[in-house]
Amino acid sequence: MFTLLRHLLAIAILPFTVVVLVPFWIAERFGVALTLGRSVGSVLLQVVGLALLSIGLLLFVASLRRFATDGKGTLAPWDPPSKFVVRGPYQFVRNPMISGVILLLFGEALVLLSRSHGIWAVCFLLLNLIYIPIVEEPQLERRFGNSYREYCRHVRRFIPRFRPWRSIPNDHEA
Repeated sequence: MFTLLRHLLAIAILPFTVVVLVPFWIAERFGVALTLGRSVGSVLLQVVGLALLSIGLLLFVASLRRFATDGKGTLAPWDPPSKFVVRGPYQFVRNPMISGVILLLFGEALVLLSRSHGIWAVCFLLLNLIYIPIVEEPQLERRFGNSYREYCRHVRRFIPRFRPWRSIPNDHEA
């Protein structure tokens, strides 16, 4: 039960705020409502948005599951995984959870046909393009050492590989 509460708290504070609360505020502030596009082009954008929402949610959930089961931790910086996770979506991309959230945000912008939501998605993307290499990756390198450095040499930060990377297991990996 405690483990479930740890995960729910982390989800409520971090991705829920980014993907639900802020977009809700943006919609309220700028009068954005969900409506069907008025042209073929806008409907196609909405269909692409639905695809991005689906892929983003899948990536996020798969990543969260790996953090919980393999990593023995949560997505929160205050309760990170204790084991280095390189299975599942992490074999393809180093940050599938953030990639999933970014896809969710761009998907929301397209489904809502909202420039304001698109700006929020770009801001979140830029924030992570700065934060991850400056703050998160050095912390991971200190925690997991050579295993993490080797992983970084083979798996890109946000752009997925076509084939999964297979590491040589060691004591840091789940």
